[in-house]
Amino acid sequence: MFQRHHDIYASAVLRGLLEDEARAMAADLQRCFGTHALLVGASPDDAPPALPMLGHWARLNVNNGDFGGDLRASANESLPFVDDAFELVLLRHALEVVPDASILMFEAARVLAPGGVMVVTGIHPISGWAPWFHWNSRAGQRTLQMPFQLCYGLQQAGMEIERVQRTGPFWPGGSTKGQPASALGGGFVLIARKQRRSVLPVRNHPVSMRVPANSALSAGIRRSSAS
Repeated sequence: MFQRHHDIYASAVLRGLLEDEARAMAADLQRCFGTHALLVGASPDDAPPALPMLGHWARLNVNNGDFGGDLRASANESLPFVDDAFELVLLRHALEVVPDASILMFEAARVLAPGGVMVVTGIHPISGWAPWFHWNSRAGQRTLQMPFQLCYGLQQAGMEIERVQRTGPFWPGGSTKGQPASALGGGFVLIARKQRRSVLPVRNHPVSMRVPANSALSAGIRRSSAS
């Protein structure tokens, strides 16, 4: 029988799910590049993936309603970063432990650069993991998120959904037989990209001007054939 854990994200069963999620997103992350990336995790032991195309990681972890890690701030407030700061934002089970998941989602989209990638992982509410999660969690402090609702919110924030995939075994302690993807998996991986701002080219249109024949024009202006 499973035992209650003070930190469920440090438990052996959830570490296995995290490994399945990491394998499921590995190919997508390897294609990310840029100078800065942000990891917001549910555990202080979270470490960013090794991505040679990304130069620097900022790390935050959620603990009792506050952010710790590289910076300290309230999880109820804006992320302490400027707009468009990161080419990659990875929310690793963070939505399950923040006081308001919608605030973190909005802020993650804000600090993501146009063309950048956001990756969200979590426990799927419709799986055998949900009862285990709620049994091990403190009442009223953690909430599981439905991926389709997250997709809708991201689309409203100007994000394009690239992939949503369930991963891991259906119940804690189950086996995926080495396959990270499962249609009934207990975890999910959501990958979205922030749309680039539209750039409208300015085109010069020639305008006919009727001027007296003996008048001088500025350099670069052609006399209308109608004059």
